[in-house]
Amino acid sequence: MTNVAVLGCGNIARSMARTLRMMRDAGEDVVLYAAAARETERAEAFARAEGFEKAYGSYEAMLADPAVDLVYVATPHSHHVEHMKLCIEAGKAVLCEKAFTGNAQQAEEVLLLAEQKRVLVTEAIWTRYMPSRRLIDEVIASGEIGRVRFLTANLGYPIENSPRIAEPALAGGALLDLGVYALNFASMALGDDVVSIESSAQITEKGVDLTDQIVLEYASGAVAHLSATAACRTDRHGVIYGEKGWLTVDNINNPVQIDIWREDAHVRTVPVPPQFTGYEYEVRACMKALADGAIECPEMPHAETLAIMRRMDELRAAWGVRYPFDPA
Repeated sequence: MTNVAVLGCGNIARSMARTLRMMRDAGEDVVLYAAAARETERAEAFARAEGFEKAYGSYEAMLADPAVDLVYVATPHSHHVEHMKLCIEAGKAVLCEKAFTGNAQQAEEVLLLAEQKRVLVTEAIWTRYMPSRRLIDEVIASGEIGRVRFLTANLGYPIENSPRIAEPALAGGALLDLGVYALNFASMALGDDVVSIESSAQITEKGVDLTDQIVLEYASGAVAHLSATAACRTDRHGVIYGEKGWLTVDNINNPVQIDIWREDAHVRTVPVPPQFTGYEYEVRACMKALADGAIECPEMPHAETLAIMRRMDELRAAWGVRYPFDPA
């Protein structure tokens, strides 16, 4: 059995709690063990509502519990570095919500500590763990759409007034919350050998990015056009174009359907397996990594996390978007 704890009791933690209940009820070896917040009352209310066995009014107290096996970090981006370090120092495996940290330097610090302490740490960018990723990879590898030359992806939700988006101190902006999915979609299909980047961003009065446009050119000759916005809902589609045809993905944030096209004709639909919530795949990956004694998950290696964080740093620097904790 894997005793799972959540650090932070917001909405995203509720989604994970629902996932864990569904996994448990399906007979999987997972326990909703503990929940921690900075206030005891909030932690207790969350634990009662979501079915956790224990509640802690401090993160440190929960991490001192020897029965905790895996900690899901569900706090704002700006706090991930602090909270992951607490977990690692306590010897607790970590599944941390995306974006992994506020900047690449923080990510490097966390991953170095994890390596030194030999503790499992992985980023909860759920699309990396879903079976849809393998299905897309298989289509590309088969040659059915030919050599990939072009890719588009967009993601947008009307969330600009949420503090986690609006506030620089919380590592706000569309990029770390939404653009990270578009960047990962491109990375999964085309790799990380980027030879040039062009981009632009609409900046809010508070100095964070609201809408992003990103063009990546790869050593292979492929080009990716990516967009993300916190101003409105988009169709969330991704398209991978090859020399023989193309592949469409309905919702890059949680693929529900994959279709193959050739010469304007629909060839076939690739079924995406049913899921509980989609979070179960990252939890299962962590459980397997723990059983194997690994400190990273093959679905989202540390090198990939660092590559995406560095790319986002580069984009923010070009736009003049700085967080209070960014290095000088």
